[in-house]
Amino acid sequence: MPASSLAKSAIFAAVLVIISIILWELFLRSKGFEITYNDDPSLWTNKRDMVYEPADKATVFIGSSRIKFDLDIPTWEGITGNHAIQLACVGSNPVPILENLAADNNFKGRLVVDVTEGLFFDKSADQRPRDNMKYYTERTPSQRASFYVNQLLESQFVMLDKEWLSLGAMMDKLPVNNRPGVYKFGGFPAGFGRVNFNRQEYMTDKFSSDTVMQNIVKNIWVACIKASKEPPPTGAMVDTMIMSVKIAVDKIQARGGQVFFIRTPSSGGAKIGETMFFPREKYWDKLLAVTKCPGLHYEDYPAIDHFICPENSHLSLTDAKTFTINFIKILSEEKGWKFPKPIAL
Repeated sequence: MPASSLAKSAIFAAVLVIISIILWELFLRSKGFEITYNDDPSLWTNKRDMVYEPADKATVFIGSSRIKFDLDIPTWEGITGNHAIQLACVGSNPVPILENLAADNNFKGRLVVDVTEGLFFDKSADQRPRDNMKYYTERTPSQRASFYVNQLLESQFVMLDKEWLSLGAMMDKLPVNNRPGVYKFGGFPAGFGRVNFNRQEYMTDKFSSDTVMQNIVKNIWVACIKASKEPPPTGAMVDTMIMSVKIAVDKIQARGGQVFFIRTPSSGGAKIGETMFFPREKYWDKLLAVTKCPGLHYEDYPAIDHFICPENSHLSLTDAKTFTINFIKILSEEKGWKFPKPIAL
């Protein structure tokens, strides 16, 4: 084949690829998909690198998905002038990250620990934090470079969303019946969570107003509970877990760091189940008593005790902003926290 024909074929193929990409991108945007970042170990590691900022300049947040949804970072930073470093991991126990920070002698900052009892007291829910920490300690120069390339591309193209739009994610949504004793997780509705570069996760407006999608997620929570093979820990097992938390907390405080616990809102079936299986006096109250750390439970404050979570477990973006404003107010007026900017709420 003549060189000119090859060149024409290559140009034609390139044009087809470009047109296909543009059409696919436009189609996804027309369906309401928004820019999102893949919340993978590289993004977590990028934030983990930031924990050494001075305590009066930054606050580190760990926990599970609730603090990722419920803390609105632009609101926090806009009011306080304090950098919010989000290290929480969805569906995970935050204690491994707490212990990681405790073992890091260079970390001497402020740490807020979100407590969702069903995960906080589940030692098996540690895979995502451990994967993130492994990547953090073993990343290569090429991985560092790839992160910045990916960041640039993800900031421009909706179609690069691995969580909802990858082939694997779409295959998970195929209608396959469960086998006896096996629960097939079909994934969350695409509008449930979008991730910003700061790792804040938020519900789309469509999800916040769509009861069909909300009910799908509510049913997922119920299925997760039914699929659990272990009952909640009690007695000596809880005491051992809390003691391991105390040891980590003591290490951070001994270096001049601060640790603060927060119980973020839940409602509906999630709240009923958590109240039944994790009564405050046996879990939350004991955690604060043993660690001797300050804390905030949403039920104790009228300004934040009334939220209705769309799918029972996480706040809408609008409510997250309101929650964050009141969280800052409580920290400033009652807990004695000082921030770079004067707090006027």
